[in-house]
Parts: sequence; structure tokens; C-alpha cells
Amino acid sequence: MIGGMNTLSLAQTVPSPNLGASRTVGDLLREWRQRRRMSQLLLATEAEIATRHLSFVESGRALPSREMVMHLAERLEVPLRARNTLLIAAGYAPLFRERALSDPQLAAAREAVDLVLKGHEPYPALAIDRHWTIVAANNALAPLLTGASPELLKPPVNALRLSLHPEGIAASIVNWHAWREHVLARLQRQIDVSGDDTLSALRDELAAYPTPPGVDAADHDDTAANQIAVPLRLRTPIGVLSFFSTTTVFGTPVDVTLSELAIEAFFPADQQTAAALREFAENQRAEAER
Repeated sequence: MIGGMNTLSLAQTVPSPNLGASRTVGDLLREWRQRRRMSQLLLATEAEIATRHLSFVESGRALPSREMVMHLAERLEVPLRARNTLLIAAGYAPLFRERALSDPQLAAAREAVDLVLKGHEPYPALAIDRHWTIVAANNALAPLLTGASPELLKPPVNALRLSLHPEGIAASIVNWHAWREHVLARLQRQIDVSGDDTLSALRDELAAYPTPPGVDAADHDDTAANQIAVPLRLRTPIGVLSFFSTTTVFGTPVDVTLSELAIEAFFPADQQTAAALREFAENQRAEAER
């Protein structure tokens, strides 16, 4: 269920296969260095090691210690999931655990997510994993999803696919071209940072979606909200709503799942949107009390 406080998606309960385990640690470190657009000299300088030693590690002539693998991964800002892959490739046990959100040890984190989502009402908010799968949402999200195909609302639900798919809410997005450009650019930045093949496939899928019927080719506007961030302007049963969003992540996580969890909180970009959402929430409460 998307409209209420959703629990966990199946995508969170099954650990992903370790696709990099068969590659050498040197190959993987070189790939991450190149992804960060760093020369061997720059990385060696920042890591305070000899460039010759780094070259030997990357070429396989030297096997790095566990501490060196973690040291280089830290300088390269490698995600926790990929740090485990580096450790395994070097012959060491993975350091960071990956638990499902249903794990009792993550109960405090789950409670924190629910608290943030509930506290954000009457404005919409949702929690997503690294692939934009919705793992939780508050009650204020429901008006935004009117008209979406029931098939796209069956868990696991991908938030980006839902927003741009022809049978999702794409036809309801007033500034579809601007929003599509924003979504694809943000997704590309994530791919550049993570090197995630699933995100690359999602980007290609989203980029191939056709323009929804009736969408104006000149849908850019000069509203105040558009001057500070790309808003999401959406036709809904309670009027045209306009939002900007913020992203919240867990600080210094040591669990893979928590490191990949983010909360997308939508804020009203104008007074009309704020008033419409407050009225919708009040009507929901009134119906629940009857």
C-alpha cells in the first residue's frame, strides 16, 4: 500500500549478488579512482602513500592489507556495499553488514523513518532505497498518485518509474519536460557516484518513455519556485499542486541498508498547495472519526 505508512519492499529483504567478487582488488580500485577522475598521483597524495605502491596495488603486483583497502576506499568515497566488494576481492571478510529493514536490530532506524514521515504530514514524504524503490510513505502521498495504473502501484514500487511512466502520473505533471530533465540528471549523478548497473538500466528505461499526450512542449515557467529549484507541478483531484523536495539520509551509517536509505520530503512551493494539502488532511481525519 502506497497511501499509508508502508512497511518493507521485497527488494530490501534479499541481499544483492556480489558482482565484483571475481575481479581483482586492483582492477576495482582503479575503476573507482577513474570514476572519481583522480590520477594515481592525486590519490596517492591524498592517501599519503607512495605512488609506486598504489601502482603496484592496481596492477596486482602488491596485495593491499585490509587497512589499506579501507583507507583507499575512504579517500575514494566508495559506498559501503562496494567497500565490501573491495574487501572480498582482496581476500578479506566483508566489514559492513546488510540487514533487511525488518531486522530487529534496525528497529530504532525504522522508528526514526516512520517518525519523520508521519511528522511531515500534511505534506507528502517517502523513504526509498538505492534503486528508488519505495519502502515507506506517509498518508499525504495518496493525492499525488491518482490516475496511476494499479500495476505500477504493486510493490515493489519504483518512485522514478511511477513519475515518468506513461501509465504512472506522467500525464498529470504540468511541467513534464522540466521534471523529466531534472530526474534524468539526478539519476545520472547517482550513477556517476555509485557505478550502479541497475540505475543505469533505469535511466535508459526512463529516457525512452514517450511524451505523455497533451503535454505542452513549452512547459517551462518563471515562477518563484522555479528560480531556486525545479518544482514538481502536478494536477490532482484537489487542484494543481506545486512542490520542491529535500533529501534526508542517515549520518555515518555502518549498515549497508541504512547507508542506501533516503527520505524524500516534499514541501509546498506556494500557499495554494499548502492550503489544499491541509484541507485534504483535515477531511481525512473527519472521515476517519465518523
